[in-house]
Amino acid sequence: MLGTCLLIAAVTYLLGSIPTGYLLVRVFRNEDIRAVGSGNIGATNVLRFGGKGLGAATFLLDMLKGCTAVWTGGLLGTWLIPDAPLRSIQALAALCAVLGHMFPIWLKFRGGKGVATGFGVFLVAAPWAALAAITVFIVVLFLSRFVSLASILGAACFPAFAYFLINGPKPVFYVAVQCAVALLIIVKHHQNIRRLLAGTESRFGARKTS
Repeated sequence: MLGTCLLIAAVTYLLGSIPTGYLLVRVFRNEDIRAVGSGNIGATNVLRFGGKGLGAATFLLDMLKGCTAVWTGGLLGTWLIPDAPLRSIQALAALCAVLGHMFPIWLKFRGGKGVATGFGVFLVAAPWAALAAITVFIVVLFLSRFVSLASILGAACFPAFAYFLINGPKPVFYVAVQCAVALLIIVKHHQNIRRLLAGTESRFGARKTS
């Protein structure tokens, strides 16, 4: 069982570590997205410095790789360790995919903040909670125009949504991963939190500066 779990962890980490934002900007703009703006490979930085199309594509592909990782992890678990709780296997896949996105081996472990990939993994593992969290994200973004604040509050609300909206068994590891991923996303926004407190954070749609 341990060997199978390590296999699932490795496969889903590698899926999550595909640096979609970096690859899109490199292919279509022949630029390194890490050299501009926040240096982040996620959708927000790509949108600001690579254009709306590449930004939207980055979000969509980061979300889809999260979905794919959890689906693949669950499928491997069903085949190889059918007696293991499916939700625990999905949780393992979700955690590893998000860690892969945040710390991709291909980019010397300098990745994104995990919002789109986190949404993707839980869209499969906890769909109603994920949809509730993305609703919070959209409302906060609409009201404040701070992507970072919307991401932080959406992530912070997710464990509570999961607790109330998920039916059936909730293995301890499954719940722990939900909290861990939410915390990881918030921690990855630590620089944004400082700028929010200092009043220097950029709003969505503001003129870009390089």
